[in-house]
Amino acid sequence: MRKIIIPFLSLSFFVIASPILGQQSNIKPLRTLIIDPGHGGQDPGAKGTLESEANVALAISLKLGDTIAKAFPEIKIHYTRTTDILPGNLTNLDASLKYRANLANDNNGDLFIAIHCNSAGKAPGGWYERRVVGKTPYTKTVKKGKKTVKQTAYKYEYDNVWVENKAKGTETYIWAIGKNDAKINSVAKNDFSGEMDSTSTLSLPDPTDPAEKVRMLIYTQNFFRKSLQLADYVQEEFKDADRIDRGVKQRNDKGIWVLQATAMPSILIEIGFISNKEEEAYMLSPEGQKEIVGNIFTALKKYKEKLEEKAAKSAENKEKKSF
Repeated sequence: MRKIIIPFLSLSFFVIASPILGQQSNIKPLRTLIIDPGHGGQDPGAKGTLESEANVALAISLKLGDTIAKAFPEIKIHYTRTTDILPGNLTNLDASLKYRANLANDNNGDLFIAIHCNSAGKAPGGWYERRVVGKTPYTKTVKKGKKTVKQTAYKYEYDNVWVENKAKGTETYIWAIGKNDAKINSVAKNDFSGEMDSTSTLSLPDPTDPAEKVRMLIYTQNFFRKSLQLADYVQEEFKDADRIDRGVKQRNDKGIWVLQATAMPSILIEIGFISNKEEEAYMLSPEGQKEIVGNIFTALKKYKEKLEEKAAKSAENKEKKSF
């Protein structure tokens, strides 16, 4: 009798568990991805010595999307632009920023990734600057009250010196408000201006609007944590590739509008300094672009696997409670 019951129980468990396991294997929390190449068209973004930020961001974005599509054909990918235009083929920067967010939200995106290049210094590559290159001492006589005294003074020599633009490295931005408790109340006090190298007159969403308040609350509790997780993965991959890791950042003094306006986990990746001649060459090279895309893809793969693992555990716990 015992010999009959045990196989029967094992078979029963398999019959019950099989649909559960099947459901867990089909859990796909990341179904729709929005890729946003920064700038475009009349807004070239930062300028390098050879290329514009808009064109570099577009090249990397298209290659990233192609890599993801081949590896994960189940993920639907939407680009905010695929050519050198402002998104939506618009002529107004603010309108194009709204288009980016609306495209992501209207397509129920599960993740938003913006690709940008960083910039620093007075000019890409470097610049000439008038500097002191030498000084010759001499003695001069000055009055101090009724007395005259001798003091050492210097005659300075100036020359135009070439200053190399050395800023380099990668950084990834997430939503501007870091403290969860203060997030909703702080949103209205921050000046979200748009993309990193653009100016915009877009006003913030009204935090007293019920729909906006709900979205901000969701972002506080869920999207922020996921954004931070992916941003950490991206920077870890860059670091492992021997890039300078400038870390995961929040621009609290002046937020990034597209990250705040998209109702999903969202990050903005600064893939390198286009103002640095060496990094610009790297970002323009086939090898450099392949490595950058590979770094971001590997980070996305880790993020995707983490989401699916958590979703599977959650489904399993729900099934256990139902018995």
